[in-house]
Amino acid sequence: MTTPFHHEPGAVPPPQCPAHNLGTGPGGLRRLYGPEAENDPAGLYDKLRAEHGTVAPVLLHGDVPAWLVLGHSENLHLTRTPSQFSRDSRRWRALQDGSVAPDHPLAPIFTWQPVCVFADGAKHERQRGAVTDSMERIDTRGVRRHINRFSNRLVNDFSEKGSADLVGQFAEHLPMMVMCAIFGMPEEYDERLVQAARDMTRGTETAVASNAHIVSVLTRLVERRRAEPAPDFASWLVEHPATMTDIEVVEHLRLILIAAYESTANLIANVLRMVLTDPRFRARLSGGHMTVPEAVEQTLWDEPPFTAVFGRWAVGDTELGGQQIKAGDALLVGIAPANTDPTVRPDLTANMEGNRAHLAFSGGPHECPGQDIGRAIADVGVDALLMRLPDLELGTEESELRWVGNIMSRHLVELPVKFAPSPQQKLDSDPLSVMARAVRPAGGWEISSPARPVPEPAHSIAGMQPAHAPGAAPQHRPAAAPADAPAPATGEPAPGTAVIPQQRRPAAPARLWQAVSRWWNGY
Repeated sequence: MTTPFHHEPGAVPPPQCPAHNLGTGPGGLRRLYGPEAENDPAGLYDKLRAEHGTVAPVLLHGDVPAWLVLGHSENLHLTRTPSQFSRDSRRWRALQDGSVAPDHPLAPIFTWQPVCVFADGAKHERQRGAVTDSMERIDTRGVRRHINRFSNRLVNDFSEKGSADLVGQFAEHLPMMVMCAIFGMPEEYDERLVQAARDMTRGTETAVASNAHIVSVLTRLVERRRAEPAPDFASWLVEHPATMTDIEVVEHLRLILIAAYESTANLIANVLRMVLTDPRFRARLSGGHMTVPEAVEQTLWDEPPFTAVFGRWAVGDTELGGQQIKAGDALLVGIAPANTDPTVRPDLTANMEGNRAHLAFSGGPHECPGQDIGRAIADVGVDALLMRLPDLELGTEESELRWVGNIMSRHLVELPVKFAPSPQQKLDSDPLSVMARAVRPAGGWEISSPARPVPEPAHSIAGMQPAHAPGAAPQHRPAAAPADAPAPATGEPAPGTAVIPQQRRPAAPARLWQAVSRWWNGY
């Protein structure tokens, strides 16, 4: 099969060729890594859209060719048609011909593992069913209590100083604290785990070592839960009727941990930056007309936590966005460019309140099943922070803020703030409470995008367990509805009930706000 690109990986352009520019590589194709991609991804997307339309050829690390999908409708087709665009990375022609080495900087992202994110059809149903069933067992009110308590614990570390870096001291730590509690390993939370989670998706020289550390931590957890089950997410995966192997459980925990951590840390930082700097947010929040959940949703349009998802692999020769895609080609789901596609969003300054057509959580059968957990962490965490520090202000000029990017995400390096010093808040010192529902109610968190069976690829590993329907439930609880189906309401307060205190109308009674806030956060 010939490549649709006009070069082979590693080819060196002739002297005086424009490809010597840092932003372009062999064949004059633009690189999706390096200074231009990191410093101005939106500008790069605009150039690619102008040059190629809704689907553009790009270069990954090592100048490996791939396709970046820029159009909103094209991304929906890409994610919703697994029969044409598979998640099985073993189809990648660059892997088959040796163009991509096992130690490639992006190996932790694309290396095939026995997890639902790399599966299609019946295997995907079985594995994703175990994940979504286990998520339905989470006590959502209990999670909100933990988020609120962890947020206040982090604020206590800097509340008396009058200044802080909300990225390094808050946004990067809160999601890991919450996920470790949900998994059942709060004792494993530490700075090394936080930094390893950040590092492994950046394509750095230490990414492989960071991945190994996380796998080691999760392997120990699974071994403990096989011997001593507990009411936590790890145990629920271990005991699920899908009969996952230890390797499958470890890899799914790794997948969920990294996806939840990276996306939520970026989301929290982006929401806080926009609340502090964007006049649309500050004015509306100060007037009491925008809640924190609404600010989160607008941020998912403007600054999605993942800019792209790698990847999909073409099952056969096909066409997408006017481009001829060959079997084995790699494609990236372009989340950020799809959210700014002029055909669906001609005015980028328009208010997107109530519109969830963004692709911040991807789409199709592989749409993020834990997106409501991420929203809860951001909603409650930002609300708790702003409640504690109502006079929060940016501690530097907005023009001095810096980002670090990669093909998957773009995150703030620092978000310095200043505020009037305030005393630490007394926190409950009791150990983490059980996070499972005592009696499972009729419904759970909404899990969208049902999986659609497609034929298994010919190279599926032999010996895997038979497919298990995603709706199967553990024997000790009532049978659940299909895990990917929308669940009925459970009586949880609707998002948008609470408004941060310094941004309510002046006449709003303080005691009433405090009562509503405590109820919203699970007390």
